[in-house]
Amino acid sequence: MQMSPVFVCLALGLALIFGEASASDPRQTQVAQLATDFGVKVFQQVARASKDRNVVFSPYGVASVLAMLQLTTAGETQQQIQEAMQFQIDKKGMAPALRQLYKELMGPWNKDEISTADAIFVQRDLKLVHGFMPHFFRLFRTTVKQVDFSEVERARFIVNDWVKRHTKGMIGNLLGRGAVDQLTRLMLVNALYFNGHWKTPFPKSGTHHRLFHKSDGSTVSVPMMAQTNKFNYTEFLTPDGHYYDILELPYHGDTLSMFIAAPYEKEVPLSALTNILDAQLISQWKGNMTRRLRLLVLPKLSLESEVDLRRPLENLGMTDMFRPNQADFSSLSDQEALYVSQALQKVKIEVNESGTVASSSTAIIVSARMAPEEIIMDRPFLFVVRHNPTGTVLFMGQVMEP
Repeated sequence: MQMSPVFVCLALGLALIFGEASASDPRQTQVAQLATDFGVKVFQQVARASKDRNVVFSPYGVASVLAMLQLTTAGETQQQIQEAMQFQIDKKGMAPALRQLYKELMGPWNKDEISTADAIFVQRDLKLVHGFMPHFFRLFRTTVKQVDFSEVERARFIVNDWVKRHTKGMIGNLLGRGAVDQLTRLMLVNALYFNGHWKTPFPKSGTHHRLFHKSDGSTVSVPMMAQTNKFNYTEFLTPDGHYYDILELPYHGDTLSMFIAAPYEKEVPLSALTNILDAQLISQWKGNMTRRLRLLVLPKLSLESEVDLRRPLENLGMTDMFRPNQADFSSLSDQEALYVSQALQKVKIEVNESGTVASSSTAIIVSARMAPEEIIMDRPFLFVVRHNPTGTVLFMGQVMEP
């Protein structure tokens, strides 16, 4: 039997423009933590492979699309995904909790713009297991979209256009030429867009070129923003005994924040921090913070990552789905043998000074007898964009060279 490929891809656009509803359901809180933990584990694998390169990644995005993939698989293939994610999407209460999490993230009370969408594109004449489509809709509230992958360029246009619309034009060409062929039978796609304004924007007059110290000891001149303010701040100690700074930059809706973390000493590699990350540690950062007067100096960012997820997912035990002779997608179709040929995530991030004009984002002038301590991100650092009411990490990344 000829094996046909399944294509798993994520497209994420993130515009961060510098400038608590509560998750009361215990199952929703559990799903948020499990999804974040899984996504962070994938990020760690990607960061290790990337070494000294910039990485922009969405833990929520990869968890969302792998949850969909669970429903299409069976046997050992499904078990490997469930063990890696530490939850079963078809277990009672899990899918409703995931939908409720989605509603929390999309809620108007967040003020900052978040939109996320999932889609499953299926070959038009692929014979699906009876009842799959209504079952899929019942769990994910998204329809199965039928396309003809034999018309390669038209199918590629349909998927790319869907991604472009759901990322507000930030990602317009997720699938390059050759990504789709006549053997393609299924594509699972997640698109996530975020546009956040800082609660207190950075004054453009404070932006100047400064030296950024790369991990190899060399330096590069980059534009860096600066503001003096009272920030939520804390220090933590890694198991190896290295101190690192964590500072929170809230967005104007107060439900989302960017956490910025870096080892205190330039000689300590960023991996000392990325290797110990999980959802619980990030929550501990938030819980241990106090407001401190600080001068923050932060590079402007314009980053883009296209990540091949195959090796990171295999390293977490999800091997069978990539192997034509072992993949089991019989929950989707028992008429044709399927396997995952590619798994991609593409993310863009833009960070600058601008913010909304409102009382919460007016300039703050602080009088103090002593100059504030400086937090200067002139060395590799980690950032985490977190929805604080649920603890969901939407985006994270390592900045090795702005």
